Amino acid sequence: MIDEQTYWNSIGARAWIEMQAVVDEMFKPFTELLVEGVTGQVLDVGCGTGGTTLAASRHLGTNGHAVGIDISEPLVAAAQGRAAHERTPARFIHGDAQTYAFQPAAFDRVISRFGVMFFDDPVRAFANLRRAARGRAAMGFVCWRSEAENAWLTTAERAAAPLLPSIPPRRSDGPGAFAFADRQRLSRVLEDSGWSDIDIRPIDITCSLPETELVRYFTKIGPLGRVFHEADDRVRARVIDVVRAAFDPFVKGEEVQFPAACWLALPRLLR
Repeated sequence: MIDEQTYWNSIGARAWIEMQAVVDEMFKPFTELLVEGVTGQVLDVGCGTGGTTLAASRHLGTNGHAVGIDISEPLVAAAQGRAAHERTPARFIHGDAQTYAFQPAAFDRVISRFGVMFFDDPVRAFANLRRAARGRAAMGFVCWRSEAENAWLTTAERAAAPLLPSIPPRRSDGPGAFAFADRQRLSRVLEDSGWSDIDIRPIDITCSLPETELVRYFTKIGPLGRVFHEADDRVRARVIDVVRAAFDPFVKGEEVQFPAACWLALPRLLR
């Protein structure tokens, strides 16, 4: 199994670039929540193809500037291309937010849409982001709650597991999608990294994508997407049939609707 750095600069990047429009539309409610009210200098962590960064930049207009950072060079290149195409003055950095040498006290707001759960050392990462934030700056990010509350997220790998035993398992202790499922752990990480006035609240939002995009989505994104391409044509066809049937409970007419159970974390610096 390839490491995270390699994955996000190869097959993972290609999948997210291909699915960019679908994912941005599916997670649009979270993007709108995160960029509402942002002002000044904004840092978007784990920006991917730049959807949230660009939304923040459009929201800011001439009243600030948005910067996105991501560990994937292809995703950052895609984000830069989108910004140039839109003539949106956002800037993007190829780097690891856990260790990147940000200018100290440079940002008024740090945001992230599902981009903070993959740090090897989350305390170190959030401490680095704290140093990049100005006094009394705020952070706002969304991350997944428990696997039990987000059954749709694991539907594909659970259904495909008997056919593809090489699917990598989800980690409950991170890094991974459910790294911060435990609210107490998330609060402790933020406290230990120097953030204060910590507000972590549950939010439940129904996300959707067109039914016509469902197969492309589950064969590209997530643990199944990491190994689907390795199977032969016969196995891939069987996987598609089995997994598509497993998603039937979420199909509502021409849409697939997912109940997304998340934490909205809103720590602040009081210095």
